[in-house]
Amino acid sequence: MSSSLSFIESRKLSVAPMLDWTDRDFRYLLRLISKHTLLYTEMVTTGALIHGDRQRFLAHDATEYPLALQLGGSDPAALAECAKMGEDAGYSEINLNVGCPSDRVQSGSFGACLMAEPQLVAEGVAAMKNAVNIPVTVKTRLGIDEQDSYQFLTDFIDAVSAAGCETFILHARKAWLKGLSPKENRDVPPLDYERVYQIKKDYPELHIDINGGIHSLVEVQEHLKHVDGTMVGRAIYHDPYLLADVDNVIFNQRSDYILSRHEVIEAMLPYIEQRMKQGRPLKSITRHLLGLFQGQPGARRWRRHLSENAHLPDAGIHTLQQALSLVDKV
Repeated sequence: MSSSLSFIESRKLSVAPMLDWTDRDFRYLLRLISKHTLLYTEMVTTGALIHGDRQRFLAHDATEYPLALQLGGSDPAALAECAKMGEDAGYSEINLNVGCPSDRVQSGSFGACLMAEPQLVAEGVAAMKNAVNIPVTVKTRLGIDEQDSYQFLTDFIDAVSAAGCETFILHARKAWLKGLSPKENRDVPPLDYERVYQIKKDYPELHIDINGGIHSLVEVQEHLKHVDGTMVGRAIYHDPYLLADVDNVIFNQRSDYILSRHEVIEAMLPYIEQRMKQGRPLKSITRHLLGLFQGQPGARRWRRHLSENAHLPDAGIHTLQQALSLVDKV
């Protein structure tokens, strides 16, 4: 089920890296719905890969491609080492997180606070580019705290693109590192899509993707009139079936048949069975499935049955099949 499109074409729509959400189980679900959408891992820190269980952090299914690994870190040597691990594990792209505003990330000197250190980011990008043969990209904000001028953003892009980064994913908000929680930083700073559009005009040679507040394929199509790619996060997590028409509408890959929601779950059952044999609790997988029937008759019964039963000791494939029987086939 790997995409037949070029990697650049797959960037027209990607699913944002989301901590605790875009794990391999959720990505497997998404790949059943769309063959071509670019998927991202959760952010993995360089420390976790170098000193922790790298096999667990890098594990994925080959059907998930095209798939990007997002790294969090600031030390160029460590970033290069981890980028090589990612390439060796089969990932399609290495992405550097310069957008996460959480206190934990700031204390580790990476994430959005790195916007204030463009030369350090440039050194990290250069080190990764020298270590791998796959694309190295950067996901960032429009600014941080009071450093939110257009000049501040272009200075950052100038420095990092000079180091070899050709693709920037711009979350169209600035980040407040002081005073706002990560959750508030996803909503409170106002969106500024026009600023991202202007970056694309001023840097036509760069690949510019836009992220933030995108909820529908209609919005995706509108953004693609101004930039090269779009990235959608929470809207897809809460309603994964938003991707059902993506291959046709966004990627122009005409398919006569799209899996129904019921068929998506049935196609997941062998995978879920295999994961459970490996020790994965059912509830850790079904939490990603709760939104699949969003807006459909029986959606509440589906969510309730899984929420009340997936954690029980005898939970298994039959739990999903029982939940599925509660949802109307449409």
